[in-house]
Amino acid sequence: MNNTKNVVVLASGGGTNLQALIDAQHRGELGSGKITCVVASKADAYALTRAKDNGIKTRTLIRKDYDSVEKYSEDMRDILLEEKADVIVYAGFMTILGDAVCDTFKDKMVNVHPALIPSFCGKGYYGLHVHEEALKKGVKVSGATVHFVTAECDAGPIILQKAVEVKDDDTPETLQLRIMQEAEWKILPQAVALLCDEKIEIKDGKTFIK
Repeated sequence: MNNTKNVVVLASGGGTNLQALIDAQHRGELGSGKITCVVASKADAYALTRAKDNGIKTRTLIRKDYDSVEKYSEDMRDILLEEKADVIVYAGFMTILGDAVCDTFKDKMVNVHPALIPSFCGKGYYGLHVHEEALKKGVKVSGATVHFVTAECDAGPIILQKAVEVKDDDTPETLQLRIMQEAEWKILPQAVALLCDEKIEIKDGKTFIK
């Protein structure tokens, strides 16, 4: 098929969300998308191993080698253009990229956030911090959100959300794992497939699934 979309995944760590995408691809659930490259911001990111184990090309652009996010964003943009990225997925990618990338790939980049946006999101809300805050507030449900990436953290149009029950004896770690298993690993591949198959329309900052 000529209409295959190149999916480039950006990662910083273990790559569990990348693995969910790879597994979905093996099951034929990424629509017309194909993961063609994984770019990591750390040389020791386990996501690179996951990619290599599945025959996916890897590249690194080390964040700590850069003084400014602007220059890092420009070099990332160049890599993404070289890789002919049609869709870009943040999978545990810890850098908020600037306008160089966000303008070039407008409405082509998605991220999964481990809460129901607009709750527990924005700068500083990542990893276990999100779940610590959710438990502090005593919320009864949390979950995950897949949204478009903009230069403003966690502010892009929402594509999919899935709620997950919070249990009385939850710790940040148990809640994190349940949200990954029940929400993140399900809705991220779904959203990527929708985007690759051009089934998402954005109107007035809101998305509509065709």
